[in-house]
Amino acid sequence: MILQKNSTLLFLILSSILLLSCSNTPVFSKYESLKNATWYANEKKVFTFEITDTISPKNMFINIRNNNQYEFSNLYVITSLEFPDKTKRIDTLHYEMADVTGEFLGQGFTEIKTNKLFYKEKKVFPQPGKYTFSIYQAMRKTRETHPLEALKGIQDIGLSIEHY
Repeated sequence: MILQKNSTLLFLILSSILLLSCSNTPVFSKYESLKNATWYANEKKVFTFEITDTISPKNMFINIRNNNQYEFSNLYVITSLEFPDKTKRIDTLHYEMADVTGEFLGQGFTEIKTNKLFYKEKKVFPQPGKYTFSIYQAMRKTRETHPLEALKGIQDIGLSIEHY
């Protein structure tokens, strides 16, 4: 009888530890708000984060909150990820922001939609230390070469890193 109670207690403790260790607590999560829900062409948003675990894969997301003033069905951004040794990886990325009917994608019941966009999937950070992620918009009107000076309808830009 005592052995059965002890094994049940041990099972409950181990189960609790496993559940807590597998939680979806982000490694990093931060948002930057844009004044007047406008993202200017020269406005770079920068996020600095610390990595200590160089073994476990992580998913990185760009988080965009847009409202009904956003005029486009897509979004082009240019990103830079700077490693602790100062090397950089620069990417030009394209994301869909609306479906074929023009309905905005993302989550939210009001006019504000939150989009969690994959940036890097199963990323293993090779070096411990401080990383710097920066992002700016690269939207252009059709047949124009210069970026839009003011991209209206983007309220917040964020970065989140989660355990894979």
